[in-house]
Amino acid sequence: MSRYSKFIVAIIVACLIAGLTALVSALQDNVITPQEWATIALAFVGALGVYFVPNTSPVDLDERLSEVTDP
Repeated sequence: MSRYSKFIVAIIVACLIAGLTALVSALQDNVITPQEWATIALAFVGALGVYFVPNTSPVDLDERLSEVTDP
């Protein structure tokens, strides 16, 4: 078993849940419009983003912001 297997499964499950939730709500009228496909895709990508954006401490964020805003 891989060291990252739990992480990979968590990503897949989160993306499927988000995408399928949007899909089920889109199928209420038995037609999926292009806008509804976009919602499904954005739900899937949003779930991916939760796992791939690293956490930062507030101190690190303050330091980064001060570096950007200092003239």
